Amino acid sequence: MNNPLEQEFERHFGKSSGPFIHSRAPGRVNLIGEHTDYNDGFVFPIAIDRFTALLAKARPDRKVRLFSSTQNELAEFSVADVVAKDAPKWSLYAKGVAEALRQRGLVKFGIDALITTTVPIGGGLSSSASFEVATGLALLAANGKTLDKVELALAAQWAEHNYAGMPCGIMDQFISALGEKDHAMLLDCRDLSRRQVPMKDEHMRIFIANTNVKHELVQGEYQARRNQCERAVALLKKKFPAVKALRDADISMLEACRMDMDPTVFRRGRHVISENARTLKFAEAMAAGDWAACGQLMYQSHESLRDDYGVSCPELNVLVEIAATVPGVYGARMTGGGFGGSIVAMVRREAIEGLTAEIDKRYPERCGKQASMFATIAGAGAELL
Repeated sequence: MNNPLEQEFERHFGKSSGPFIHSRAPGRVNLIGEHTDYNDGFVFPIAIDRFTALLAKARPDRKVRLFSSTQNELAEFSVADVVAKDAPKWSLYAKGVAEALRQRGLVKFGIDALITTTVPIGGGLSSSASFEVATGLALLAANGKTLDKVELALAAQWAEHNYAGMPCGIMDQFISALGEKDHAMLLDCRDLSRRQVPMKDEHMRIFIANTNVKHELVQGEYQARRNQCERAVALLKKKFPAVKALRDADISMLEACRMDMDPTVFRRGRHVISENARTLKFAEAMAAGDWAACGQLMYQSHESLRDDYGVSCPELNVLVEIAATVPGVYGARMTGGGFGGSIVAMVRREAIEGLTAEIDKRYPERCGKQASMFATIAGAGAELL
């Protein structure tokens, strides 16, 4: 056996018969459309070429054993009955998926699995969604079952809500499961309709810079934003009964309700409404190859997230400011939930070296730490290898 991952698997689980199952699911970066997904809005992510992978074997019983090479820790649980929500914390993503599949009658047997990832943890690139989707694929394969990938994404979202306790929208799991190589996905988070927009310009790259900052209280802040959006909808409905979510409102409607709204609630609503409009414009600009227009929409998105939605932080702002000074960078913005994590930039391939050098020099001077960076293209969604 020459495969080092197979050797590591046997170190943790011993030798066993049966074929290996190799599932993998990508992380994602959202090009535009932030904090719109849980408001029935539009998002525009790509799957990146970094993955969470499971090397697994089916077990003859109902036990699941997972070893995380990132955490250097083993988690065990059973799918014989309702899956327990116990420690370690990282395992809750997998446990939730196992429970979602068990409830569907798709999991009768467990697995042993070695988990590896190249998706940066805590970088706002959906390492959790990639873990959930890859786990679901491995469990299904071990049980000789298949599941439509839309249903798999919904099962993974259910896991995040009910086991990890994060009330996320559907975007992360959806793009991880259903991404297409060389395409970005315009996803309508209300009805889950999607349009794959080609992204095949060989001179263009998506550049990601991780602040290597993760501010605390993120989950509480995330829930607070959801509550504020719901408050905005409740006030809009009084004058505009057809409004079911911020997706149904426009800026003129919001302005008509401004005097009834707390200023913070108004700003939250303004971000979501304007971000939905930007996302639709961005998709059309990309389809036309108008990278300059795409870039300006990214900068506008960052300003809105910083000023109206209040989810940026000094480190993210500094990275966007640095990127804006480098020739060949069309646009940049924070991506993900905020309060740390990463920025995403659209750059010409030949600009990557200069952008990297500028961030390496100026980010530590201003923020006292190094950023982690890589360039990517739109990759494929989840698959069994």
